[in-house]
Amino acid sequence: MIRTLEEKDLEQVLAIEQSVFTSPWPMREFLYELHENPFSNLIVMEEEGTIVGYCDYWILYEQAQIADIAVMTTYQRKGFAQQLMDYVVRMVEEQGCENISLEVRVSNTKAIRFYEKNGFITVNTRKDYYPDTHEDAYLMVKPLGGNL
Repeated sequence: MIRTLEEKDLEQVLAIEQSVFTSPWPMREFLYELHENPFSNLIVMEEEGTIVGYCDYWILYEQAQIADIAVMTTYQRKGFAQQLMDYVVRMVEEQGCENISLEVRVSNTKAIRFYEKNGFITVNTRKDYYPDTHEDAYLMVKPLGGNL
């Protein structure tokens, strides 16, 4: 089940964030996204009462951006990330977005393959994007139909 993230979910979401990413968002970032960012849409995926994944995506007029997406390690490669991605793409298309973008570490080949499988193409490289390692990021974009 995919639903809107609630503040009570943040402890589980933060645990996933910390286990999946080398440079995880701190709690304050999630609180900002939840309470202060007017463009943010936070969702969680539950499986038998456990949050197994989440996504923070922004809708900025006709553009959408995935700011953060993750699935608990033990639930990866079981279709949960695909369900989250399908949901987000459907939501942003319903809002008339023309494309959706994201940044990904150039070394994260597993994620890059997943995004490519979902129609994202690499359009640019953001140099020195990640402050922890100074690694570059690919800017990937998926064209959408918008409101037809």
